[in-house]
Amino acid sequence: ERRRLVREHPTVVGNLDGAPLELRYAANSRTAEGRYPGARVLAHDARGRGQTVLVYGDLATAERVAVVVPGSDVDAGRMGSLTRKATALREATGGRTAVVAWAGYTTPVGVGLDAASGELAEAGAERLLRFAEGLRAAGVRPEPSVFCHSYGSVVCGLAAHRLKAKDLVVFGSPGMRAENVAALRTDARVWAAKDPTDWIDRVPNVAVAGLGHGTDPTAPE
Repeated sequence: ERRRLVREHPTVVGNLDGAPLELRYAANSRTAEGRYPGARVLAHDARGRGQTVLVYGDLATAERVAVVVPGSDVDAGRMGSLTRKATALREATGGRTAVVAWAGYTTPVGVGLDAASGELAEAGAERLLRFAEGLRAAGVRPEPSVFCHSYGSVVCGLAAHRLKAKDLVVFGSPGMRAENVAALRTDARVWAAKDPTDWIDRVPNVAVAGLGHGTDPTAPE
């Protein structure tokens, strides 16, 4: 029955949070085969710009799990920057960590109005929460560390109070829509980093009329 579902409804099975991992991998091998060398495809939705979730390592047996949430300009056809971060993180941990490259939400394009507003982040936060809950339902035991880059940190900030995570790491963040760590209402350890030359420093950390994402998470206060 499972093989029939994979054969007849691969796009449904392959994107069903909480379904057995191997079943999703099998379904997505039918729709995304050969597109992402070196990774197992946990989700692939080709509609619109497309959304894709890739896994490096074995989620079922890994000592640790990391999920990388990208910022602007990442989609099913533009995964290069995200996969480089994911593979570098896996290599840095000596291969003991299974790393998920999670392009599972609609990211902003460029630095326009979508990047300044929270609408895409709000939708992305709900998708990230469903994804994390689906991992637990599928038997993935390590609580993940979630690494959030640029606009992805807005997604993580909005999800933080419901996201079960060991660590919440943001880098190059325009803000998390929270004034401080306490306002995130999370039990995770929170880390924030930014390259001193990052262009994000030129973006004002304000929140006015729904635009802007608030306090710089790397600010000492």
